Amino acid sequence: MASSDIYKTIKSVSHGLFKEKGSKFVSIAFRVKNEGEIKMFLDEIRKEHHDAKHHSYAYAIGVDGATWRANDDGEPSGTAGRPILGQIRSFGLTNVLVIVPRYFGGTLLGTSGLINAYKSAAGSALSNAEIIDHVIQQKCDLIFPYLAMNDVMKIIKDGDIAQSAPSFGLECRLTVYIRLSETEKIRAKLSRIEGLKINLLEVE
Repeated sequence: MASSDIYKTIKSVSHGLFKEKGSKFVSIAFRVKNEGEIKMFLDEIRKEHHDAKHHSYAYAIGVDGATWRANDDGEPSGTAGRPILGQIRSFGLTNVLVIVPRYFGGTLLGTSGLINAYKSAAGSALSNAEIIDHVIQQKCDLIFPYLAMNDVMKIIKDGDIAQSAPSFGLECRLTVYIRLSETEKIRAKLSRIEGLKINLLEVE
């Protein structure tokens, strides 16, 4: 990785395809944040490709891809999920799920044939994806008195910090997204503002 607070992932859903001896390996790559999203996409693909014989998949999630799984879904052990995961690793990606529904063509491919097919199918979907650098951000809720508005907004503007959910009254609330490597510096500046509270939320 170019920086400790940047990782590579895909921008949006992408598709691929590999055919071998009548078998068709359809591949779909998703950008995901957590295992809940993974289950949702798996259910969706199993319904969409309900007549496929297998729905093998692999994923890596987390800043460094440390949370992962490879599932053969009934194929011989190590011939499907691992090759798919290998392609995610090869592309240097995380927060990615690749599912490969297989439509059996009547001819057995053997261990090496299956490994190559699942590897090629996963590689096809990832090659068709737009790969992006995602900057990791610390999400924070700011609560501050109205009189502190100008000071808070100056720090946000100077730091080019994204914001959302503004609520301005006698007590103001604002959600901000600070680049992870800048978090301590920005928090130090904000903490000098009288009456301001910072609630740290998730890192994303």
